[in-house]
Amino acid sequence: MAHWEHRDEPGWKKVRFNQPYAKGLKRLREEVLGKTDFDPATLWQWGTMQGMALIGLLKTAERQFDEAGQKMVYEVLRGVGLDIGRQILDGAEIPPDMGASEFISFYATMINRVAYASLEEARIDGPDQASFDIVWCPHQDHYRPFDCRVQRYLVQGMIDAVKEKFPGRDQFQVRFDCTIPSGSKTCHFTLWRATPEETEAWENLTRTINEKALEKARAAKK
Repeated sequence: MAHWEHRDEPGWKKVRFNQPYAKGLKRLREEVLGKTDFDPATLWQWGTMQGMALIGLLKTAERQFDEAGQKMVYEVLRGVGLDIGRQILDGAEIPPDMGASEFISFYATMINRVAYASLEEARIDGPDQASFDIVWCPHQDHYRPFDCRVQRYLVQGMIDAVKEKFPGRDQFQVRFDCTIPSGSKTCHFTLWRATPEETEAWENLTRTINEKALEKARAAKK
């Protein structure tokens, strides 16, 4: 059984999520992994190259085009995240007896274990909260702490996909409590049912991060 296929909660099997990029995935499994001596570890090296290229592109866009460059890259990544979220959720239905925190935790597992190819320990803490630890992330040995904002931009699009597909399930906010690139043992995240005052927390923090990034870019340009 693949690492992403199992969770202990009975409800896990009741939601039919899809694999993103299914056409290419099918070819990889059947024609490449199934019939050749291709080393799948090289996919990690390829993915790391793509991730570092994105970070370089974002930083260069900020230095050369300031806020307009940052906005351009952000919107592209958010759009990619939205597309991935739509693919995962296409045709998915939430059982009537499934709690909101349970569903959002399962969706986060698909993002963490499939889209981000990470190892995750997930928990449903109660009806209004879920949490998870990323115990291994493919980027952890090469990302700097501030580089994780690239994943944040992608996640924003995946959040948008939930709002689009299940508008009644979009009241949860996500918080980065600690990250491996910052020196923690795991990346710990909390998902909780937000109060009206907290509903803009994610967007507000994104704006703060973006402003700090532009300050760094302007300083580097001088």
